[in-house]
Amino acid sequence: MAQGHSVDEYLETIYFLAFPIGEYRPLGGGSPTLASRVAEMLGVSRASAGEMLKRLEREGLIERGEHKEALLTKTGRARAERVVRKHRIIERLLTDFMGYTAAEAHVHADALGDTFTEDMVERIDGKLGHPDRCPHGWPVDPDFEQEENLELEPLSALAPGSRATIVRLAEHDGDLLHWFYDEGLVPGRELEVGESQPAAGQMTVRLNGADRAIAEKAAAGLFVKPV
Repeated sequence: MAQGHSVDEYLETIYFLAFPIGEYRPLGGGSPTLASRVAEMLGVSRASAGEMLKRLEREGLIERGEHKEALLTKTGRARAERVVRKHRIIERLLTDFMGYTAAEAHVHADALGDTFTEDMVERIDGKLGHPDRCPHGWPVDPDFEQEENLELEPLSALAPGSRATIVRLAEHDGDLLHWFYDEGLVPGRELEVGESQPAAGQMTVRLNGADRAIAEKAAAGLFVKPV
């Protein structure tokens, strides 16, 4: 339901589409951030997304580009970055202090985002010792995230024989996120790329001394740094 998504959730989505990496990369390699893309990410109708984008524009949080794409204003980007940072700190609270798994924390952090004030988030951050990353490897500091984006590639983009370290996991697909953890595909794990099998929609990787097949969808959601 469109009503179930807040202004902050829309801003967070537009933020990821504005700074694409992996699952957030625009379709076609460069499509603008249109209502259809926002709707796809949030699982709402294009009409609902369009109405919310009009609201965000009225409130000065986005502006329209030459192709009618949604562009964050300075105010909108600052708010989106606060939302992203809050989400990642709450995830660490849930894993570090409340015993939730990393995959569970992502779902609960979405639901809890609006219940914590900015002051609460800062206090949580302090109690956690100012963590650098969320449980899935995404930097808490949005500025550092943008810098690091330039160093990362989705695993699916690497050539056979390449070695890489997993840095971040895609969060958008909850089932896929759980699968990553079940399979031991976690931040810090090193692997080697084997053969690509486009006809089967999968590739082979060597992990912990054993070869395994990974679907292209999963490989596209593992953001790695070549070593």
